[in-house]
Amino acid sequence: MPLGSYEINDDEALRNAYKFLKEACMDAVKIEGGGIKRAKTVKKIVDGGVAVLGHVGLTPQAISVIGGFRAQGRTAVKARSILDDALRLQDAGAFGVVLECVPAPVATAITETLEIPTIGIGAGPGTSGQVLVYHDLLGMLSHPHHKQFVPKFCKQYANVGQNIMKGLEDFKREVEDLSFPGEKYSPYKMSLDEEAAFKELLGTDVEERKQKLEEVSKRLKSADEYETLGLYGKGS
Repeated sequence: MPLGSYEINDDEALRNAYKFLKEACMDAVKIEGGGIKRAKTVKKIVDGGVAVLGHVGLTPQAISVIGGFRAQGRTAVKARSILDDALRLQDAGAFGVVLECVPAPVATAITETLEIPTIGIGAGPGTSGQVLVYHDLLGMLSHPHHKQFVPKFCKQYANVGQNIMKGLEDFKREVEDLSFPGEKYSPYKMSLDEEAAFKELLGTDVEERKQKLEEVSKRLKSADEYETLGLYGKGS
């Protein structure tokens, strides 16, 4: 959801979420941030019947507050804070969480802690899935028209569509075989000392987080009749 459409109060956030579903034909909305106040907003929207995707780590709508497009979670304390944000969003009912520009060990730890899936962007290979901005992925500045919508009087000087298809297929294949993002495209690092401190912080509540994960998994599965009846098929 755009900046200013969900921050003022929860009632307005829900009202705007409905507009996105009804007028923009969306299936869900995405909200940035995972603090206590933001989690309340997510819960309000989910309780209102709208699916919400969370977003933590680098939150682009707040770059003026966080000092620009900077990696997040590079200290143990900040990394743990992002994990706690993700847990709050899960508890609020978010169906998934985007992890943006965080060190790979942090994203992996968050993914292992959550029952809901994570989508990484600049967060290493340990997330449930990957996403890139379409124009960045394809190295383009403007979206080409699909061939069937090109007017007959228009001469085509390049067939960008084929390159786009190949780029998307290559991206899909490399995400599935885990060759992307890999070490080369996981640039955000913690110092060895901070990584060790983060692991130590994780060790303080291992059993509590494991129990919470089991509780959430049981709650989500019991709330899904298709899951209960095994209607998703094998491997689901």
